[in-house]
Formats: sequence, C-alpha cells, structure tokens
Amino acid sequence: MSENCGHDCSSCAKDCDERKQQSFLVPENKASHIKKVIAVISGKGGVGKSLVTSLLAVLSQRAGKKTAVIDADITGPSIPKTFHLEDETAYAEQDMIVPVVTGTDIKLMSINLLLDDASAPVIWRGPIIAGTVKQFWSDVLWGDVDCMFVDCPPGTGDVPLTVFQSLPIDGIIVVTSPQDLVSMIVEKAVRMADMMNIPIIGIVENMSYFTCEKCGERHYIFGESNLENIADKFGIKNIARIPIEPDLRKQVDEGHIEDFSGTWLDDIYNVIEQIPDR
Repeated sequence: MSENCGHDCSSCAKDCDERKQQSFLVPENKASHIKKVIAVISGKGGVGKSLVTSLLAVLSQRAGKKTAVIDADITGPSIPKTFHLEDETAYAEQDMIVPVVTGTDIKLMSINLLLDDASAPVIWRGPIIAGTVKQFWSDVLWGDVDCMFVDCPPGTGDVPLTVFQSLPIDGIIVVTSPQDLVSMIVEKAVRMADMMNIPIIGIVENMSYFTCEKCGERHYIFGESNLENIADKFGIKNIARIPIEPDLRKQVDEGHIEDFSGTWLDDIYNVIEQIPDR
C-alpha cells in the first residue's frame, strides 16, 4: 500500500494488498439470476463500442440464450435507439425497475428509458453516475439471464472502474478503430483490464476496411492497423474486424440492428459461449 493511499479503493485501480481484502461486488437481487456478464470497453469514444455490444447481444439471442444489456454509458446512451426503443419507458413494479424488451426479447436498461425527454442531457457528477450503474444491476428485475452485456462509457474513469469492481465481470471485449492514435489509447484500456485481473476475451476493430462493390477489393480508408501487434503484446488470442458497411449503418440508424447479417463477430461470440456459467 502506498504511503499516499487514501483508503478509497472505489476510485483506485491499483492491485495492492488492502484492495485484495475488500470486495465491492454488488449482489444481484433475489428475482434475478444472471449466469454470465461481459463488459465492452474502449479507450476513447466514437469507435463503435455500442455497436459491438448490440451485435454480440443479437448473436447471443440468436443462439437461443436469454440475453440482457446494461447501457452503462449514462451521459451518452445509444443502446435504446439502436434497438428502436427510444420512445419506450421502463416502469417500476414492487420497488424494482422492469427492463424494456426488444422485438426479439433482449432485455435492456438505459438511462434514456427512465427520462421523460431522451434528448435531455444528464449533468451528473461521477459518484451519482456510478451509483446509477450499480442500481441497473441490483434494482432491475432481470429474471433469468444467460448472458448480460455491459456497454461501458469510453476511457478508464469512474464508471468503467465501477463496472469492473461492482459487477461480476467474466470477461472484457475491447473495441478500437484503425487509427494510430486510437491504437495507442486502446493500450490504456487493455492495461486497466489487466490491472483489475479480468480476462480480455478479444479485441474488435471497427471501421477496419471498406469493400468496393465494383472491384471487390478491400480499401483501408484509415490505413492498415497494428491490431495483431497489440494483441500479441498482451497475449490476446482473439481479434475481429468489422468493415465500413452501409447496410449496417442504416440498420443502426433505423433501430433495426436485430436484422443484421454478417459473420464478423462469430468467433468472438463462440469464445464467450465457452466461458462457464456462474
């Protein structure tokens, strides 16, 4: 323990002896049984983290799993729109929050499902935002869930740290894009996961390339990345690439993500399926 330690492990990512003696896990409620929890993170915003979360949730549902999503990006929620639920509202039942359900029975909870005006900014300080994420875990009537995905806000700040400490995370997916700057920043997210002793399932590179409809060739608009080098550096075996795909963009904008077709994340999802249930 550092001599400068403030004894507030909730805001610290160091793996010291004092930290190992404490557990900050928030218990799930008696009406919920969640077998597996996967967090999706990124080093910076705008790389497609919510897209990857949504695609993995759809793959889970298609595999016959009871699936749920926590939108932990409290100040920038986008999951409801992706599933065309931006006009829906969650409600309370017996002092618990009932999640909104998509057309294919994926359960969702997002701050936008609790606001009267979905476009209203959430101007809250970190502790309140972190507390809201904990409530999404403990105060929502999730019921039986085979696999839950948590869409974290970008960066390595309060909320991702709260997710890692408060929820029983079984694995992490890191999302990035091809630019050199983003590749550098993604190392921060990978190192944070390593410091928290949570296994990294894989890295997903979004906007990786564009396939020309006329010639069929791949064009690397943002340049070819060093994704393999980053994965090798940290011993991460699974990588995936999502192309710039106009149809996918349209499905996201129109809230029809459940209709997507593509095999980009199949291998990553297969690894998730192999993680033992709790």
